[in-house]
Amino acid sequence: MKPKEPGGGRERPCSECGSHGGSALASVCGAVVFLPLCGRGLCQTPCLQGLRSLWARWVFMCFCRVRLCAWRGLQDLDSPCPGAFVSATLVCPPVQTLPVLVLQGTPFLSFHSLDLPTSCAAPPQQASALVIAAVFDRDINCRRAASAAFQENVGRQGTFPHGIDILTTADYFAVGNRSNCFLVIRVIRELAARALHNLAQQAPEFSATQVFPRLLSMTLSPDLHMRHGSILACAEVAYALYKLAAQENRPVTDHLDEQAVQGLKQIHQQLYDRQLYRGLGGQLMRQAVCVLIEKLSLSKMPFRGDTVIDGWQWLINDTLRHLHLISSHSRQQMKDAAVSALAALCSEYYMKEPGEADPAIQEELITQYLAELRNPEEMTRCGFSLALGALPGFLLKGRLQQVLTGLRAVTHTSPEDVSFAESRRDGLKAIARICQTVGVKAGAPDEAVCGENVSQIYCALLGCMDDYTTDSRGDVGTWVRKAAMTSLMDLTLLLARSQPELIEAHTCERIMCCVAQQASEKIDRFRAHAASVFLTLLHFDSPPIPHVPHRGELEKLFPRSDVASVNWSAPSQAFPRITQLLGLPTYRYHVLLGLVVSLGGLTESTIRHSTQSLFEYMKGIQSDPQALGSFSGTLLQIFEDNLLNERVSVPLLKTLDHVLTHGCFDIFTTEEDHPFAVKLLALCKKEIKNSKDIQKLLSGIAVFCEMVQFPGDVRRQALLQLCLLLCHRFPLIRKTTASQVYETLLTYSDVVGADVLDEVVTVLSDTAWDAELAVVREQRNRLCDLLGVPRPQLVPQPGAC
Repeated sequence: MKPKEPGGGRERPCSECGSHGGSALASVCGAVVFLPLCGRGLCQTPCLQGLRSLWARWVFMCFCRVRLCAWRGLQDLDSPCPGAFVSATLVCPPVQTLPVLVLQGTPFLSFHSLDLPTSCAAPPQQASALVIAAVFDRDINCRRAASAAFQENVGRQGTFPHGIDILTTADYFAVGNRSNCFLVIRVIRELAARALHNLAQQAPEFSATQVFPRLLSMTLSPDLHMRHGSILACAEVAYALYKLAAQENRPVTDHLDEQAVQGLKQIHQQLYDRQLYRGLGGQLMRQAVCVLIEKLSLSKMPFRGDTVIDGWQWLINDTLRHLHLISSHSRQQMKDAAVSALAALCSEYYMKEPGEADPAIQEELITQYLAELRNPEEMTRCGFSLALGALPGFLLKGRLQQVLTGLRAVTHTSPEDVSFAESRRDGLKAIARICQTVGVKAGAPDEAVCGENVSQIYCALLGCMDDYTTDSRGDVGTWVRKAAMTSLMDLTLLLARSQPELIEAHTCERIMCCVAQQASEKIDRFRAHAASVFLTLLHFDSPPIPHVPHRGELEKLFPRSDVASVNWSAPSQAFPRITQLLGLPTYRYHVLLGLVVSLGGLTESTIRHSTQSLFEYMKGIQSDPQALGSFSGTLLQIFEDNLLNERVSVPLLKTLDHVLTHGCFDIFTTEEDHPFAVKLLALCKKEIKNSKDIQKLLSGIAVFCEMVQFPGDVRRQALLQLCLLLCHRFPLIRKTTASQVYETLLTYSDVVGADVLDEVVTVLSDTAWDAELAVVREQRNRLCDLLGVPRPQLVPQPGAC
């Protein structure tokens, strides 16, 4: 039984030729196939009137013919149907239209050819065209339809090579996202080049004589993607052949003839002469040639002293200098490729004698790169910072102090470049990498890490642990702090293995405290990274890190057996453990500072678990006045150190509101004018003075309301501050103050006398606190009289008559 066309409706004859078609599309198919029978010209067919272009009509008829053959059960497209207008020559394999239309870049034409392969019995050779259309067509409908066609043929025939693997990466939904298509799935070319690397090791002779010449011929192809893939493949195959030759102590030229070597050497100059490093396509070319430079340098190609080395060096420097012109999604990959190429190039071609650099090249390279660290473009600083970090040890010999000084300047935050968080991050990475490169050696500050320069290095790394820069991207300082933590860990482990005596006690204490603070803060992934660094330093035992504060207690709190089982990015697991450090005096300040920021954050789970963990700890020290006093003193010290620091002060006010509301300091309310309450009141008054920050003012109101439970002058001063806020310039603040004072007076009934309580709550509830200030001020003064606090006096403005 013949299958019916989609639509399932009752077939009806065409009004022009009487042919049967159950849908509008089938009618078009009938018009195309039986066109001569209708006696009408192609341009007069009603179904094709909308297709003004002859090319569009041809494509559309191909589409109709294929659909008709599939629905009517006709398998041989080349066999002539009776009266058919579309000949075998016209109905060519439908998939051939795909690359042509993609190159034309006409969305209308691509859209009408996108479904051609879905119903025909496409051979395996058509798979590549479908993948190209699915990944690189600019029209989303074309990409999705090509992916669907590929999936349909894989499912029905199973003859497409690697069909399931390709569908897993480039399925219908994946190709719908333009960014995912062009930035993620295109990595197939890079993976294919790596696959050729592996294949070349299995068939070296075939790769050298057959594959390699063809790849070289494609490096100047007019097709950007073919050019990109062929250059990557040349690099990988050459490196694979080198590794085979190296196993037998032979040069790579034993596998590659002189013509192939010359072809590799000329790739850069040919691309440069044809200006193929420019524009968006130039980004791919630069990345590919940087990979080529790296692999050819690692392959020890006989280019020492050749002018091609200068060309390669120019390309690397030019790429790093103009990173800001490269699209953001490709920038990191480009930067990594250029830095890797530089490291390999320098190691192979710039060594004059074993362990000795060419003085002229060293002077030129170091001087130029240090000058670029002061470039006003942030990305340029990033690129050349990492470039300095990638230099081999022989180029740094005798210039180490100069390089470290330049990189320390990059990591320093100044008003002019406060937003350059990425350059500070890359500067830290470069310092850590240089330390690993030069190693540790006593008495050689210009050649290696030693006692003369280690304190300066630690100072630069620890200084970046306080980088909390924020901009439109959010807390970009986290990038800097993460790099600082990693660099501190790497440097400390390096010193512990070689010269642990260089790790001073105060330095180790500061490292552990700063990392512990990061392990108690609010961003999950950075908290997990900090915990990993902290536990690595704690449990390192070859040999152990010296001077770790409270090592014995820490090993009990964080046993080695629990390291792998705890998910530090989960607040429910992290905060109950990290709050145990509050019992260790050395860590209390930093851990409490991190908890305060977490407790005053925005994420519900972080706030809930950090609050619960803090309350559990405070509940355990209620019966210990000394521990409670130490905790309260630390809390006030944090407040004092971060006064008017919005990042800490607002969360701290919220934390104080929570702990006061839950009665964590009830023991202090039995003493009149307790020092904790007196100092807290003074700090709160300074914090909100002249502030226009709504969140800070609202948090301050809540704290003042809770402070009325402390007897004595503290209560009177707290009530006076609340009365001042009742006449604040913002109506929201006035209304919120009145509401919270009303609730407070009902909660703490001993604050005012019973004889005036009813009148006070009546004034608070009945007054329209968002009215004019003159009206509100009269009611506020009445409240002051009832509460027994002096009426606030208006201060004359400077210069007023």
